[in-house]
Amino acid sequence: MAVEAGKKYMILKWFGAGLLFVALLLTGLTLYLGTKLKPIVRKELQEFVLKTTDSLYHIEFSSVSVNVLTGISSLSDVSIVPDTMVYNRMIVTKHAPNNLYHIKLKKLAIRHFHPWRLWRHKRLNVELLLFDNPCVVMTNRQFDFNDVQQPNPKKSPYDYISKFLKELRIHTIDFKNVSFKYINNNNPGKPDIDSIANLNITLKDWLIDSQSDTDSSRIYLLKDVVINLNNYNYATSDSLYNIRLNQLDFAASSGKLNIKSFNVEPRYSEREFGNILGYAKDRYSIQMSDIDLTGINLRLYILKKELFAKEMNIANGSLAVVNNNTLPKKIENKTGQYPHQQLQNAKNKLSIEKLNLKNIDISYAEFDKEGKHKGIITFERTFGTISNVTNVEKAKAKNHFMEADLTSYVMGSGKLDVDFKFDLRAKDGAFSYSGALVDMEGRALNRITKPLGMVKVNSGHFDKLAFDIQANDRLATGKVSFAYRDLSVALMKKMKGEDRLVKQGLISFLANALIINSDNPNAQGVFITAPVARKRVETASFFNFIWKTLFDGVKYSVGLTPQKEREIKAKIAKFERLKADRQERIKRREKRSMSRH
Repeated sequence: MAVEAGKKYMILKWFGAGLLFVALLLTGLTLYLGTKLKPIVRKELQEFVLKTTDSLYHIEFSSVSVNVLTGISSLSDVSIVPDTMVYNRMIVTKHAPNNLYHIKLKKLAIRHFHPWRLWRHKRLNVELLLFDNPCVVMTNRQFDFNDVQQPNPKKSPYDYISKFLKELRIHTIDFKNVSFKYINNNNPGKPDIDSIANLNITLKDWLIDSQSDTDSSRIYLLKDVVINLNNYNYATSDSLYNIRLNQLDFAASSGKLNIKSFNVEPRYSEREFGNILGYAKDRYSIQMSDIDLTGINLRLYILKKELFAKEMNIANGSLAVVNNNTLPKKIENKTGQYPHQQLQNAKNKLSIEKLNLKNIDISYAEFDKEGKHKGIITFERTFGTISNVTNVEKAKAKNHFMEADLTSYVMGSGKLDVDFKFDLRAKDGAFSYSGALVDMEGRALNRITKPLGMVKVNSGHFDKLAFDIQANDRLATGKVSFAYRDLSVALMKKMKGEDRLVKQGLISFLANALIINSDNPNAQGVFITAPVARKRVETASFFNFIWKTLFDGVKYSVGLTPQKEREIKAKIAKFERLKADRQERIKRREKRSMSRH
């Protein structure tokens, strides 16, 4: 037994010694080959980059590490730099790309590059090419000769490598934690610069062989491009807002982009906001969740920074606008600032065939001139569709109307259906809107009519407020039909030295008795339809113009015709004179009484 144990021990001893010898041999061979291969790798890599980019780019690095056994290599202090002289020659020959890149990073890692396959079959296969914390600068200059190019190159990249390789394939190219700067050189004067950080980009299955350039399932020789951005925050240039974006994910193969949440957060409170500027300005607060885009054309965006999507969905969000009337108004001509006009003047090209909204709460609020009361109107649970959102000439040539079909609930009560139609080519900003507000209790409007209009709705049911308006930069015309029942209002006034509002009894009584029609149609069945024709004030905003036009029709329907308004002003003036005369007589009587005593 002892002899057998001794034999087993000797076998294990010799086996272990053999393994150690093989390990030492392989280690020595790896170090030797690695040392010998370093200058070869440096030379071949530099030549490879030059040849595959038609001498437009060259690669620079301080050191190279090669491990033949594991197939792991790395480059340190890497720069991929464009040759501007070559680029200028390519512009002359109309072969220059629209985008020029400059990439710098501390380390470029190559994992599992299968050297035996390279040597035996002339196939260079790399599992992973890792760019860690790179700084990428992309300069965009659009050339007309690139508009008709296909997503694959004119000359096959295989022509550049066929003398050395039968295949070059990188399964995954990872850009981790990218710092990205975009320079737009398409506008005269100073270039536009945008920056972004914390960006992750994964390029999948990059292949160069004899057939890859004709593979229609590939874009720029890639099977897919995946982009991820987490917790992106930045302050706007005017320092009034913080923009926060949480988790953006995009995949080129599906053309889908998803944003988990998008927020525009004011940096100052509702009362402080305008004080920073010194004048009244709308304060926006936006919170949006579940934003999806489908059918995105990545090549078009890379080539011309034009965003095209077949469909966009926005669900579960809110938009709140507040204005402080205690501050002076900034006199500004707002002609040409309708939504569709601003879209046409946008710097970047945009085309979304269909935009769907779901469960969006919209509100507009104002403080009165003393800042003690705030009126608010809300449009809750808004949903609908906006089609042909575009500023691209080719899209407008097919259809130059943008249409919005929306439904909302005013003050959470009355259902509002409205259809907008915007002419994207009209120089005068032509648009139209029609729709109806149905089944609403009038008292729901007191949250805005009391603090801002000094009018309280005591009672009234709005059966239907229908409208059909055509408008442009100068004028709005059309008709408003307002059917309602049992309308009664109270005119309010502010108590001097107090924050509360009180009812003006006599004037309210006169208004209800002599002016306001309590029902439309009336007891005799007569229904008043209001024609409207309102000139736009140049300083008025888009929504102000819409609101004032509709309000003209509402006033006419309830009895506040231009003639009635003149009569009211005359009666109020007469009432004020009688009141002043009465107070004067009281003073004279008190004076005579005191003189007798």
